[in-house]
Amino acid sequence: MGNYSKALEFYEKALKMEEKALPPNHPSLATSYNNIGGVYCNMGNYSKALEFYEKSHKIYEKALPPNHPDLATSYNNIGQVNNNMGNYSKALEFYKKSHKILEKALPSNHPSWATSYNNIGQVYNSMGNYSKALEFYEKSHQILEKALPSNHPSLATSYNNIGVAYDNICDYSKALEFYEKAIKIREKALPPNHPDLAQSYNNIGFMYKNMGDYSKALEFYEKSHQILEKALPSNHPSLATSYNNIGQVYNNMGNYSKALEFCEKALKIREKALPSNHPDLAISHGSIGQVYNNMGDYSKALEFYEKSLKITEKALPSNHPDLAISYDNIGLTYKNMGDYSKALEFYEKSHKILEKALPSNHPDLATSYNNIGGVYDAMGDHSKALEFCEKSHKIYEKALPPNHPSLATSYNNIGMAYYGKGDNSKALSFLEKALSIWQKSLPPNHPNIITVTNAIDYVKKKM
Repeated sequence: MGNYSKALEFYEKALKMEEKALPPNHPSLATSYNNIGGVYCNMGNYSKALEFYEKSHKIYEKALPPNHPDLATSYNNIGQVNNNMGNYSKALEFYKKSHKILEKALPSNHPSWATSYNNIGQVYNSMGNYSKALEFYEKSHQILEKALPSNHPSLATSYNNIGVAYDNICDYSKALEFYEKAIKIREKALPPNHPDLAQSYNNIGFMYKNMGDYSKALEFYEKSHQILEKALPSNHPSLATSYNNIGQVYNNMGNYSKALEFCEKALKIREKALPSNHPDLAISHGSIGQVYNNMGDYSKALEFYEKSLKITEKALPSNHPDLAISYDNIGLTYKNMGDYSKALEFYEKSHKILEKALPSNHPDLATSYNNIGGVYDAMGDHSKALEFCEKSHKIYEKALPPNHPSLATSYNNIGMAYYGKGDNSKALSFLEKALSIWQKSLPPNHPNIITVTNAIDYVKKKM
């Protein structure tokens, strides 16, 4: 029910009785330690969770045969905490240990196999290997569909995870299809203040943000946040994620004071609740840097982006897309500061990662081409700029809906490149396409609309 303090109260009462009545290596004690660890994990207190999971595991290793399913559960739980803490290689190691036991101990259609596949999928998702994540999520789902009734909450979780994978590869229609399957089950099966219901609303909000429908995104993020505020302690990492998501939407809408307010709330929680190298802390620093960048305070932006990069470099593998995001953010700041050689250096670092990590039609690759093109345009090399902006646009046209703000950005940049080359009629055509999209998706006072309107007026005067 998401009432963690009550759960902890009863688990601790049970543990006190068992510690008096049982020998110190009894499996029931391990179960109690495990249960308490699970509650701390849900509360976002990962160091406490790991402490109790490891106590549990020591007992299981002594008391049980090496292929016992409870030992697999124990490995699995330790893997989960490591995943939450951003220790992905450790997480994968423990999840695979768990799965090896299940392969020997249980039939292949057992729900525990589904859980194991799902967990491995989550780690690959966290590591940015989305095709691998989808592969394991679908393996999990095939088992659950056969083993569970159609309204079971675990099926909703499975639908939700598949939706996340499709969202990450930018197949938004598929993502929405699976998110809606998940939310239908959860609305019937769970109390209205359950965190899993908040997760469903959050994921739909995230998808609408990716599609550029910011008002819809805000609507679903706020539905999610209202549930989390009632269900979770005020320092829970999930609340920080919720604040940060709302802040990012306000940032996209051009409401920077609101964006900064929510992103700073998120950072305060994460600094207290998470280890100093957790990727979520990097996300918070990056989000605040992005707001300062949009506000034109480039020195502040660079300060937060560099904090984010230091964490990301320590916490993630060198080919992780999040590392590319950090390089991109720093590149953008240097571009805005007029240091184009530095900007190009960071944009190219980002692009090398994305080329290896993502499919060739991924929108993030388009963004990367677009960023490089923007630097060449600022440097006065308009032919190079046009080359990269057109590469970007080809990807966007295939991957995004026709009214997506990123397509508008692409039209705008192609227009500016043509203007730089002296082709005013071509420039005007693309700038007007950009304006048409932004007028439909952004508030009328958004900086992008003001900038492109001024550019159109200027080109018309030149003509």
